[in-house]
Amino acid sequence: MTVATSVLSLLAIVLLTAGTAVFVAAEFSLTALERSTVEANARSGGRRDQLVRRAHRTLSFQLSGAQVGISITTLATGFLAEPVVARLIRPGLDAIGLPAQYSSGIALVLAILIATSLSMVFGELVPKNLAVARPLPTARWSAGPQLVFSALFTPLIRMTNGTANMILRRLGIEPAEELRSARSPQELVSLVRSSARSGSLDPVTALLVDRSLRFGDRSAEELMTPRQKIESLDAEDTVADLVTAAIRTGYSRFPIIRGDLDETIGIAHVKQVFEVPTDKRATTRLASLALPVARVPSTLDGDAVMTQIRANGLQTALVVDEYGGTAGMVTVEDLIEEIVGDVRDEHDDESPDVVPAGRGWQISGLLRIDEVAGATPFRAPEGDYETIGGLVLEKLGHIPEEGETIELEAFDPDGAVEGGPNRWLATVLRMDGRRIDTLALTELGRRRDEGRADG
Repeated sequence: MTVATSVLSLLAIVLLTAGTAVFVAAEFSLTALERSTVEANARSGGRRDQLVRRAHRTLSFQLSGAQVGISITTLATGFLAEPVVARLIRPGLDAIGLPAQYSSGIALVLAILIATSLSMVFGELVPKNLAVARPLPTARWSAGPQLVFSALFTPLIRMTNGTANMILRRLGIEPAEELRSARSPQELVSLVRSSARSGSLDPVTALLVDRSLRFGDRSAEELMTPRQKIESLDAEDTVADLVTAAIRTGYSRFPIIRGDLDETIGIAHVKQVFEVPTDKRATTRLASLALPVARVPSTLDGDAVMTQIRANGLQTALVVDEYGGTAGMVTVEDLIEEIVGDVRDEHDDESPDVVPAGRGWQISGLLRIDEVAGATPFRAPEGDYETIGGLVLEKLGHIPEEGETIELEAFDPDGAVEGGPNRWLATVLRMDGRRIDTLALTELGRRRDEGRADG
């Protein structure tokens, strides 16, 4: 082999490796780009952005073309590199006195290792990592050559791509020409949390977006004010009674009932007081003021509840359980608080629902399990309850008295490895009738920790 032949062969190897790099870069950069990003850049960018959009719109075909290109350039590189590199290595092996019957084999093995390593690093790994790190710039310089290659080798690409698609259809899967750009709420929640942890999104914004995305998964039962906390007025009460109730509670809307909440005839708003002359407020019955109120099932999702409430001027709906009874009431304020957090005005109770206290927290019994998890380290095990008060009632098995305690085991997937589940002490601080109004949660630690302390 002459020097000129060796130089030309080495140059061909370099060009083929560069070709592999272009195909790998095109493949990874096109798959890493979102369709919205590609379209936006194509509308405002130059010719290269137009080429990227063109390639992205035929993504399945272009990826098949990239695979064909990678296969061709890799095989050609191996075909050229192995004998050329082996011939370059052999004189060195002969110079160190290696027997001729061994030098040929060793030279070939070393040639394969060197050629494969160089092709893998410079032809695949470097362009792959570049495309993942900077997908848009990489796609801009690789899309053009990729489109030209795909146009020249269309018959071969269509044959291989068609064969692969036929196999997929046999398996019951319909091939897609473009990558799915839409994301499910669960995927977006995961993305938001990951962005917050990495510092790309500030915690306040992340919390707001997270709550907004999870809002649709909430049910009316989770969003409502429970029946026990609803302030109602009787149909035979007067407008003067409505004024008194509004001053006493700070509420503006009251269900008007005949006997109990299951017999609600409508809702009265405090602004209706101004429709009644002052001298008639003591004699005008609320039954005449009650406005029809929407009723929604307790299982209705948050988005549908929002639609129902926005459709009526009262911005209120009664939540009905599976037996037809009134389970609670949901207002537009309840929905807003689910997204932006607690919203209080001058009439609301200023005491927060969660207050740090010693080694634990003082918590409202009406807090949902997910709200407790968001405010404290306590993670409740799964069960047939919605609130922390419901969990304590289930574990006690009876209506508690103030001061009664119960030990709770927090959900901990690593508990078996770490020495058992984490234990918490729940103390009933205040009851509201048969409902737990306030309780204290105190962390006790694991039983293993307790054993160590005793030892």
